Amino acid sequence: MTQYQGPVTIYQYMDATVEARSMQANGGGINQTRNTSSTSVSQKITTTSKLLVALISLVLIVAAIIIYVELTRKPPEPLRGPIFFSNNYEHDTFPNLGNGHIVVDRLQWGASELANKLKVPLPHPIPYVVITHIGVQSTSCYTIYKCSIKMRTIQDSAIAEKGLPDIQSNFYVGSDGYVYVGRGWNWANTYANSSLAITFMGDYGRYEPNEKQVEATQYLLAYGLTNKFIDLNYKLVAQNQTKQTKSPGANVYRIIKNWPHFYPCGLNDNPPCGSELGLPYPWDAKM
Repeated sequence: MTQYQGPVTIYQYMDATVEARSMQANGGGINQTRNTSSTSVSQKITTTSKLLVALISLVLIVAAIIIYVELTRKPPEPLRGPIFFSNNYEHDTFPNLGNGHIVVDRLQWGASELANKLKVPLPHPIPYVVITHIGVQSTSCYTIYKCSIKMRTIQDSAIAEKGLPDIQSNFYVGSDGYVYVGRGWNWANTYANSSLAITFMGDYGRYEPNEKQVEATQYLLAYGLTNKFIDLNYKLVAQNQTKQTKSPGANVYRIIKNWPHFYPCGLNDNPPCGSELGLPYPWDAKM
């Protein structure tokens, strides 16, 4: 044992190899933590990138499908005439005539595209209104479905069998209380170029017209007057006053002869219908 008296200074020397290993041990833990953290962030970035790429791809695919569908879509057929289901009286429209009497346009009842363009215009205001019926033991129609089929049958017969450019009358009235557009307000019918032809759909030598059918005809005439298609002093006649025929049937004739504008031309000693306009007898325009 060695004893010292007075201040003593002690120096400690560490092996450099031990110190290096100690620093490496401490530094290695930090690097390992940093590497682990960097790897986690990198994985998150990679996953987000994949989701973003997938989302962009999905959007592009959907956009391509929409563009393809729009480019290959057939354009809609243009409407041949608007129908306004309201109780108005706008010019050049076919409204709800009132009390549920709807006007069914040509497009709605399925008019044939084989119909030729009509060439004889109908001047306004129209001086004569002639009432006819289909006849030939034709049954009445009570639904828009059956009346539309009847309209197409009449049109096909007019074009294929009679050699006419289109259906004969300007308007047709079904027992459903609807008015079906034939040649409309602007084109002459096959009876007389100065008349508006309204046809009851059925055989009214055998059957009675119902209240809906009669009222729809009156509403159509009121619409024509309001829009100045028909002359304020128009003459209402039955087809049997203009030629030898049973049309419009005894049951319809009995009703219309009591209407205010009924004109007794061609009856008893009265002059032929339309003679003041130079129309020949019988009425048969064949157009």
